[in-house]
Amino acid sequence: MRWIGFYALISIIVATPGLAAEPVAAPAGRVEPFVDTRLIDLMRGVSLRLCEPRDEGPVLAFDKPWEGGFSGYCTVIHDGDKYRAYYRGKAIAKKDGVGEVTCVADSQDGIHWTKPELGLVEVEGRRDNNVVLAVGGLSHNFSPLLDTNPAAPADQRYKALGGTMETGLVAFVSADGLQWKKLQDKPVLTKSMVAFPYMFDSQNLAFWSPAEGKYLAFFRVFEGKVRRICRAESTDFVNWKAIQLMEYKDANGRPAPIEHLYTNQTQPYFRAPHLYIATAARFMPGRQVLSAEEAKAIDVNPNYFKDTSDAIFMTSRGGNIYDRAFLGAFIRPGIGARNWVSRTNYPALNLVQTGPTEMSVYTNQDYAQPSAHLHRYSLRLDGFASVRAPYEGGEMVMKPLDFQGKRLLLNFATSAAGGIRVEIQDANGQPIPGFTLAESVESIGNEIERPARWKNGSDLGSLTGKAVRFRFVMKDADLYAIQMAER
Repeated sequence: MRWIGFYALISIIVATPGLAAEPVAAPAGRVEPFVDTRLIDLMRGVSLRLCEPRDEGPVLAFDKPWEGGFSGYCTVIHDGDKYRAYYRGKAIAKKDGVGEVTCVADSQDGIHWTKPELGLVEVEGRRDNNVVLAVGGLSHNFSPLLDTNPAAPADQRYKALGGTMETGLVAFVSADGLQWKKLQDKPVLTKSMVAFPYMFDSQNLAFWSPAEGKYLAFFRVFEGKVRRICRAESTDFVNWKAIQLMEYKDANGRPAPIEHLYTNQTQPYFRAPHLYIATAARFMPGRQVLSAEEAKAIDVNPNYFKDTSDAIFMTSRGGNIYDRAFLGAFIRPGIGARNWVSRTNYPALNLVQTGPTEMSVYTNQDYAQPSAHLHRYSLRLDGFASVRAPYEGGEMVMKPLDFQGKRLLLNFATSAAGGIRVEIQDANGQPIPGFTLAESVESIGNEIERPARWKNGSDLGSLTGKAVRFRFVMKDADLYAIQMAER
C-alpha cells in the first residue's frame, strides 16, 4: 500500500467521533501536551504512551559534612538565567529536625552545579558553607517556590513551606531566595485543619496557579494507612481553605489504584501552566529486593534497604483529581543494588528547561549511602507522553476546541517512512473545506514547533473563534503536543 493510499483507506473506515457538549477553550499561544485523554475523543490504531526520560547521570554529590546520605527533598528553581537547587542536608539517621539544614547549589545551565560559600548560617562552628536555613523541624522538608503572582511584593518574590505535624507548616518569604524570614510566627497549616491522623511528613509544596488565580498547596497525609495527597487553596499564602483529598482516575475515567505516594511534586508545567504535572515518588513499603549481604556490600544504612520506590507521572487540570493515564513507572530504578533501597529515586520538585529542545527532571539517588547524590534525566520539550502510531498507521481525533490563533504547531517525530496529516473538522465531525485530509500536506521529520500545512498554506485565521476538531492521521510517528500559535 502506498502512503497516500493509506490515508484514503483510513478516511473511509473511520467512524464519526462522539459529540462533546461544550468546546474546550484553546486560547492563542496555549500548548497542549498529550499527557491524558481529556482532549481526545477517538483513537484508532494509535495509543497514548508514556515517554522514558534519558539517564544523564549524577550532577550533584551530597558530600559535605552537613549533607550526607540522608539529604533529600530537593527543589529546583529556574529563575531567569540561573538555576538553584534547594535540598535538606542530613548526615545521619537521627529523628526529624535533628542535624537538618537547608542547603543550596547553583548552576548556569541546570547541568553543571556548584555549592556557594554563603556565610549566612553557622554549622558545626563554621560559616563557609552553602546553608541558608537551620531551624529544627522546618529544615526537615523546606520547599521553596518562585512566586509568579503579579501582586507579590518584591521582598516576597520567593516563598516556602516547611515543617512537620508537630510544628505545622510554616510560611517563609525571601527577596533573593537566600535570606529567609517567617511570614508570620504561627504556622499557616496545622493538624487541627486537616481531618487525617498523620500529615506533613514529607516535602509539602505550594505554587501560584495563574490558571486558577490562587496559591495551591499539596501536602502528604495518611488515609486508611496509605500515604495520600491533599490539596488546599489560598489567596494570600497565609489563610488556607478548601482542603481536599486528591483522588485518582485512569485513562478511562475510572478510579485508579491507590498506592503509597511519598512525595507528589505537583507543579504547573512551565510551557502550559493550566496543566499541573506531578512526578511523584511511589513508595513500596516492605518490598525488599536486597539481601542483608547485598545491602552491606554497598554500605547502605541497615534500616534503609527493606523497601523500594520509583517515580510515577500524573497530571491534574484543577480540582481534586489526578489523571493517572499511566500506571507504570515514569523513572524506573537503575541498574545495580544502590538503586533498590528505601527512599531512593525520589524526584526533585520542578522540571526545568535545560536546552532549546530539552528539559530536565532530577531524582535523589543512593539514599542512606555514602554515594548519595542528585541525578539528572532529560526529555524533549513537552515529551512526557505521545500519541504513537505504528508503521501500519492509525488516527486520533480531538474533542471540539474553541480555537483562537493563526497557526497550529506540531511537536512531533516520525521515521523516514512515516508522517502526519491533519484534517480540521467542525464540531460535528464534518471536514472543513480547505482543511480536509486530501488537502493536508504531510509533516515528516522531528521538530518541536512545525506548522501544520494544507495546499493553501498554514493560516488558520478564518477559523478563529470557531469550534473545531483536529484529526491526525499518522504512520510510524509520535505526536507530543500541539500549540495554538498567535502568529
